[in-house]
Amino acid sequence: MTDPVRDAVLETCRRARTAARALAPSRRVTKDAALHAIADALVAAADRIEAANRFDRERGESGGLTTGLLDRLRLDAGRIASIADAVRDVAALPDPVGEVVRGQILPNGLRLNQIRVPMGVVGMVYEARPNVTVDAAALALKSGNAAVLRGGSAALETNRVLVDVIRDALASVGLPADAVQSIDEHGRDGVTHLMRARGLVDVLIPRGGVGLISSVVENSTVPVIETGVGNCHVYVDASADPEQARSIVLNSKTHRPSVCNAAETLLVHADLRETLLPQLLADLAAAGVVLHGDERAMAAAPHGVEVKPATEADWATEYLALEMAVGVVDDVDEAIAHIDRWSSGHTEAIVTTDLRAANEFTARVDSAAVMVNASTRFTDGGELGLGAEIGISTQKLHARGPMGLTELTTTRWIVQGDGHTR
Repeated sequence: MTDPVRDAVLETCRRARTAARALAPSRRVTKDAALHAIADALVAAADRIEAANRFDRERGESGGLTTGLLDRLRLDAGRIASIADAVRDVAALPDPVGEVVRGQILPNGLRLNQIRVPMGVVGMVYEARPNVTVDAAALALKSGNAAVLRGGSAALETNRVLVDVIRDALASVGLPADAVQSIDEHGRDGVTHLMRARGLVDVLIPRGGVGLISSVVENSTVPVIETGVGNCHVYVDASADPEQARSIVLNSKTHRPSVCNAAETLLVHADLRETLLPQLLADLAAAGVVLHGDERAMAAAPHGVEVKPATEADWATEYLALEMAVGVVDDVDEAIAHIDRWSSGHTEAIVTTDLRAANEFTARVDSAAVMVNASTRFTDGGELGLGAEIGISTQKLHARGPMGLTELTTTRWIVQGDGHTR
């Protein structure tokens, strides 16, 4: 029986595959020209993008989207300019395609080289994040891949405009417009068929909430790189510099609370419960953070600061808002045990001047990124020098942590002989 949505999605994937084959041998100069064309086109189309984004946000507000999702959805002139700058940053990065990973000449004279090559067709499924539309397209293009995007109904109009702008820019420099396509118009049925397009799509990357990621991981026949939610922790050790601790905790939680590398749990050494902890709680409360604490954290709250009783759900929650769970631990071992139980494996930070505690923390905490005396907000492709990122991988196969250009490539063996037979 004919299924029009399935047929349309598979046709999109076939066109992407054709585009990927044309894009793969492109030289860096051509790909970089396309990226600069995209950046310039985004800035030129800012009014059009903002109008579409206002429509999406108004619809989202009336539909009950959370404050965190509305913040992620919002694009204004400043954010559009920042997105364009991120595209230019990707153009400035080295091209990973063709890099020799390793090579040797065997005793029999065969010359071996393992080189980086594009994945082919990269599928992206994400929610209410129009910046990901551009980031995914830019990183896919630079690494020689085609991208098939599903950005969710919340950003439908914004993504439609962004994809149109990107496709026109690609065509303007002679690259196939089908290197970037969207299946948003096909809704959830479209995602189902994208997840089953094995053989046409080489890898699928979900980016969003627990429900979306779990659905893709559990139902996809296409190989999946799992990006995870960010239940991130900051542990303030007994030896922490008080001013560093205050700055790091506040930045980790409040700099942009709606993103996955914002801290959701604060753990403080018991030795600090009468000195530094009350100040940390006051700082967070003054910044508008709703606090949930264990008994010792509640007892440490200064006058006028409310700390609600923390439940197990609080320790497990990625709030994506101005809320935070706070616990008191007796030592670094207890902090690590708490993180081991509740962390999503994204990012954890320790604030300490004790080298032994820092080494213990970094050696035993099993997350994609571990910070020492630095905010969790640095787990970001741009901040770590990778340019824009396509997501934060919390799995352990192929890619882990911020996924940049290298993580969107695979390798091929080139074996050169001179009439060799076995």
